[in-house]
Amino acid sequence: MFIGLYPPEPTITFFTLQFLIVRVYLIQPTMKIPFFSWLYLITICSLFANFGIFVVSDQCLHDQRDLLIGLKNSLKFSSTLSTKLVHWNKSQNCCLWKGVTCSEEGRVIGLNLFNESISGSLHNSSSLFSLQYLENLNLAYNKLSSPLIPSQFGNLTNLIYLNLSNAGFAGQIPIEISNLSRLVTLDLSIDIFLSDSMLKIEKPNLATLVQNFGKLEELYLDAVNISAPGNEWCQALSSSTPNLRALSMSDCYLSGPFDPSFSELQSLSIIRLDGNPLNAPVPEFFANFINLTSLNLVDCGLNGTYPESVFQILTLQTLDLSKNELLQGALPDAIGNLTMLSRLDLSNCNFSGSIPNSMANLVQLVYLDMSINSFTGPIPSFSMAKNLTQIDLSHNKLTGQITSTHWNDLPNLVNLHLSSNSLGGSIPVSLFSLPLLQKLELSDNHFSGQLNYFYVSSYLLDTLDLSSNNLEGPIPMSVFELRGLEILSLSSNNFSGSLQLNNIQQLRNLSNLDLSHNSFSIEYNETNSSLSSFPQIAILRLASRNLQTFPEFLRNQSKLMTLDLSINQIPGEIPNWIWNLTNLLYLNLSYNLLEGPLHKLPSTLTILDLHSNQLQGQLPTLPPSAVYLDLSRNNFSSFIPAGVVSSLSDAFLLSLSKNKLSGSIPVSICRAKLLGVLDLSDNLLSGIIPQCFYEMSDTLMVMDVRRNRLSGNISDSFSVNCYLQTLNLNGNLLEGVVPKSLGNCKYLEVLDLGNNKIKDAFPCNLNKISSLRILILRSNKFYGSIDCGGPNDTWPMLQIIDLASNNFTGWLPGESLSSWKAMTDDAQSQFEYLQVGILEFSDIYYQDVITVTGKGLDMELVKILTLFTSIDLSCNNLDGPIPEELGALKSLLFLNLSHNALTGHIPPILGNLTQLESLDLSSNKLTGEIPMQFADGLTFLAVLNLSFNQLVGPIPFFKQFATFLDTSYEGNKGLCGNPLNKNCALEPRLPPSTFQETHSNSGEIHLNFPSVELGFIFGFGIVIGPLMFWKRWSRWYFKHVDDILIRIFPQLNLGIKYRRRRASINQVRRH
Repeated sequence: MFIGLYPPEPTITFFTLQFLIVRVYLIQPTMKIPFFSWLYLITICSLFANFGIFVVSDQCLHDQRDLLIGLKNSLKFSSTLSTKLVHWNKSQNCCLWKGVTCSEEGRVIGLNLFNESISGSLHNSSSLFSLQYLENLNLAYNKLSSPLIPSQFGNLTNLIYLNLSNAGFAGQIPIEISNLSRLVTLDLSIDIFLSDSMLKIEKPNLATLVQNFGKLEELYLDAVNISAPGNEWCQALSSSTPNLRALSMSDCYLSGPFDPSFSELQSLSIIRLDGNPLNAPVPEFFANFINLTSLNLVDCGLNGTYPESVFQILTLQTLDLSKNELLQGALPDAIGNLTMLSRLDLSNCNFSGSIPNSMANLVQLVYLDMSINSFTGPIPSFSMAKNLTQIDLSHNKLTGQITSTHWNDLPNLVNLHLSSNSLGGSIPVSLFSLPLLQKLELSDNHFSGQLNYFYVSSYLLDTLDLSSNNLEGPIPMSVFELRGLEILSLSSNNFSGSLQLNNIQQLRNLSNLDLSHNSFSIEYNETNSSLSSFPQIAILRLASRNLQTFPEFLRNQSKLMTLDLSINQIPGEIPNWIWNLTNLLYLNLSYNLLEGPLHKLPSTLTILDLHSNQLQGQLPTLPPSAVYLDLSRNNFSSFIPAGVVSSLSDAFLLSLSKNKLSGSIPVSICRAKLLGVLDLSDNLLSGIIPQCFYEMSDTLMVMDVRRNRLSGNISDSFSVNCYLQTLNLNGNLLEGVVPKSLGNCKYLEVLDLGNNKIKDAFPCNLNKISSLRILILRSNKFYGSIDCGGPNDTWPMLQIIDLASNNFTGWLPGESLSSWKAMTDDAQSQFEYLQVGILEFSDIYYQDVITVTGKGLDMELVKILTLFTSIDLSCNNLDGPIPEELGALKSLLFLNLSHNALTGHIPPILGNLTQLESLDLSSNKLTGEIPMQFADGLTFLAVLNLSFNQLVGPIPFFKQFATFLDTSYEGNKGLCGNPLNKNCALEPRLPPSTFQETHSNSGEIHLNFPSVELGFIFGFGIVIGPLMFWKRWSRWYFKHVDDILIRIFPQLNLGIKYRRRRASINQVRRH
């Protein structure tokens, strides 16, 4: 929206005065005025013109004046805020009134009532619409309450300029506006931050509205609801507004793609379409807009590859493509030719590649933001862009050092953001010499070495963030000479030495200080400082600083809103003065040695984290405005008083886990209607789960009540719109069946019902929950088959399944196993934790906790990686063969099928499970030999148990298998070789071929065994004849006779020396 395009009120120029003088001379020729007097008059008139004295040619016509007075009287406006209407006086010439422009004939042709605080309604009967000669009308930025734009605007057919932006109008734009065929500029835009009203173009549509706008050059319809597809709005504009130069239609609900007809608007200089769901690529024909100076396509859902040719429009001054996360592309070297470019914003897109060195040629560049992309390589020099005020290259993949950049050549630089990259080397002290620099953010990089002392030349720097680097050595005292600092973050480095906390007294403007997670010690001298000499800090983070007491200066910090003293060694009770900090919103004292009871907590707290201390006694009444409450891992005892949690109307997380709380769960918790995470695990709670908990499942994301003494049935009343992501009921006394309504929880990721008394068949009704990652039914009374049948699309995200210690029967379902895609090697690239975000724009998460059994141990997983995979079906009554489909789960880490009744051979394809760390097939009825592929493929195997089966043959005692003890094989009478004390008297084994070799040669007969034809004379007629003439006999011969001969003469096996040599080499490699 352009409010400065309104034409200026006419003034009398030097040439106009000359014309008037000549006119007077012609009218009165008999008057004799000397020549020099004429020159004097002309000079005086030109002085009047140069000093901007406005002269009106003629008096305002009476009817025009009366219409204006009638308009004033009909309008409601504030006499204190008005600068024009309030001064309209009937006794004066109306052409001299502010905001009024007249023609030479005294007719009103211009009316500018911009920002006149006009309220009330504007009716069709208003005298405004009788000003038939109006050419320019501006009613922008008023507060009219008219439900619609009056249709009488269409009678002002002489209008060239009409601006009704932010005037307060709403509803459908009337068809009568299309009568204004002389319009050059039309502005009906709305600032969505200033107005609640919304205009729309529906009936008539855009094509009808602009059908007569052949002279239109500027169209501003921002935030007008047009809701049109690409072909409709593009064709409407191209067919009716061929002379359009400025098009601004942001937030108009326009969709894409761009229609080819849009390319016909060759005069376009400004294109602003921000915030429309175009969801389409940028077409190549944009490069043909040779007059384009400004292109704004912010947050339009652009996708595909941005055309490099558009980077070559030499007239470009502003290019803003930010917030298009699917938009890809690279910066060509030709971008350096855009010498008029002053603003470039590609933030939050998906651009990649290096930043061209040619960008050094952008001498007019003032604003550069290419943050949140995937740019790589070094940062080029911008030393020629002397006018640069902002550089933001944060959140990319940039590497190299920044010492070579000529920062001293950027005297106007105000903000420099390079955080979240992979930049290294030392931090150049020349950055601190930039005279106008206000913000320097270099966090989350690989900067190393010492931060050297620097000369402070300016006190304008207000933000210094060097956190999350590898800086070391002492913090230079020059940091505390930056007197203008408001934000100082040096956290998560390796700074050493000691720091006198009293030094911050010099930073009088400091409001945010973060020194957490370093190696230096903090010293604080109370005797040398008065409490009032410290700056009033709003945010203070001193986590992991080995503090052993609360700094006394905090007592006087009346503006403190955030205090983090976590991971220290502070003992004793929390001092009462902390609860008297009336502005305190965030308090984190976790991981200390705090003791004693908690008294009344301040009602202002929104985040309270006291977990992992030694607090005791009863729970205090919790702050009603709290959003995050974590009192877990303490010694709170007694029951949960109903009044303690009854007022938690805003709480999102409540964690009371790992205390000594007893009694029943109070129903009053359900009054927390916004509760997303509830963790009451590891207590002594008893009774039933409150019925209202199930009804809360439409908002509750995590319900964790594991390891308590809860009893009764799980209610079958989960919400139809269940939003649960984690349901953990492990380790209670729950009975009954798995409720059918649990299938409503379509977002469920973790379901842990283990260690209860549930008696039910396998819950096949949950197999449509495609998001399920963890399923634990361990140690219950489940029965029947685990094969649900049907299409094999069950749980593609499943990574942990534990059905151990139940009464399941039947075969393992191969089809279901093959659908667990998260256990295939496709999942190897995903490295994330299972967690639930607590607060938007923060790094606070709730992380699921489960217990799995692997490598013979019970392991509690506090941070569950999406890469962690495990199958435990042990201690059931499963029978049948081990399905071959298991061999496709190549990212599987733990596999336990022990204590079942499985039969058949061990599939060699399990040798494909190259990531496997624990394999337990013990106590089954497996037969055959141990596949040689195991020793060759399972190189990460740490735990192996094949005991108590019916396996036979030699043990493949090489590679990782040479590390396992005899207990891994005991109870198999047919096994021999190391590590068992039983020699293999029969066939020594060749080193194994790989699984691929074995299967690729299946069906072939290899004739490469050495054979000695004993009994030549006897066997010639009986053996040699059939070998030559009977193919079937020859195959039988080579398969069986050679085996007999090698058993009689073991030394004939040429592979025995090779086997021993390989075993020796592997033994050396292991040690």
